[in-house]
Parts: sequence; C-alpha cells; structure tokens
Amino acid sequence: MNYLDTLTWNRREHFEFFKNFSDPYFSTTVEVDVTKAFAYSKENKKSFFALYLHACIKAVNSVENFKYRIENEKVVVYPIINVSTTILRPDNTFGFSYILFDESFDIFNRNFEKEKERVFNSNDLFSAIESEDCVYCSALPWVNFSGHKEPISGFRLESVPKLAFGKYKEKEGKLLMPVAISVNHALMDGYHVGLFFDKYQKALNNVDL
Repeated sequence: MNYLDTLTWNRREHFEFFKNFSDPYFSTTVEVDVTKAFAYSKENKKSFFALYLHACIKAVNSVENFKYRIENEKVVVYPIINVSTTILRPDNTFGFSYILFDESFDIFNRNFEKEKERVFNSNDLFSAIESEDCVYCSALPWVNFSGHKEPISGFRLESVPKLAFGKYKEKEGKLLMPVAISVNHALMDGYHVGLFFDKYQKALNNVDL
C-alpha cells in the first residue's frame, strides 16, 4: 500500500474541492453486452454471475484511479482491488462477502465459491474481513433498471466505488445488462468511468481467454 502525492497530482484541486462534499459520489448506468459471456457460461457450465463479476474486477484493476481510497485525509493507493459483493441465501436474505481477486477465472471462482458457502451457512451480514481494498457490488437480477442509487452511511468520508448489476434484456440479437456505478468525484472523473466501461466490455468479450 502506498500513498499518492496529492500536492503534485494533476487533480489536486479537484480532490480538494470534492472531498468536502457531504455526498461526493456521482453515478451513471450503462448497458454492457453480455451475449458472449452468457453463452460461454451455458456452454461450459460456469456461473454467469461469477464470470461477469470477474470481468468487472479485471476492469477495475486496470484503471489506476479505481485503486485510490481516502483514508485519514490522505489518498491510499492499493496494489490490488478485491470485491465485496452481496450473496443471496436460499431464504432470500443476503450476506456481504469478501472475494480475493485473481487474473485467473478458475482461481477467482474457487474464492467465490468458498465465500458463497460461508454465507449460505451463516446468518451473519458481514464478512470477517473489513478492508477498503475492494469495490462493493450487488446484483438485482429481477429488475432491468435504467437508474440506481446506492446508500451512503454519512458517518465518514466514503471512497469505495459501488456497482450494481441488473436483469439483462434481449435487443437486436444481443443480451444487454444494466450496470450502475457510483464513484467518489474527489478521486476520479467521467473519463475514468468511461475507461472502466471500455475495459469491462473487452473483458466480457474475452471471457474464454
């Protein structure tokens, strides 16, 4: 873990301005093409959720600003970003997970399945690991939404990116899935979000690599 030199950062004024907002997050919802990922999951009997989640975290780790977090008024730079996602239990409650990222889908999927088993066999809401070297994700596979709002605790300055995945729909022979993202404007701008979605789509198109 390193610290960013905000004094020489080309976004220094942006950081100083937005970090003082009571809610510095901005959000958008984008449809991504999951046609290939969905077909691959069915053909190879892989979890569709694990596949598109892995592609998402690959994209997150490829954009530098997604590794920044605000801690004690400083910008921390984490080397690797993992994922904390909600996992639905059979009784329709959910638990938060903490899944270690790996470039290999098979390794990531084993980490996912281990956390899934833990959540299924527990009534706990939180995982044992509490760290900000992650992104927060949730899935709403019942709803094809065009907008989404994430909750903000309001007790401290939050800086972890938040994503939500919706129900895919078929359009012109493609499967399109809405992805909502909320990020702290003190740490990144629309350019970085756009870069993330470019990387995410490429990862979804190459799930078999």
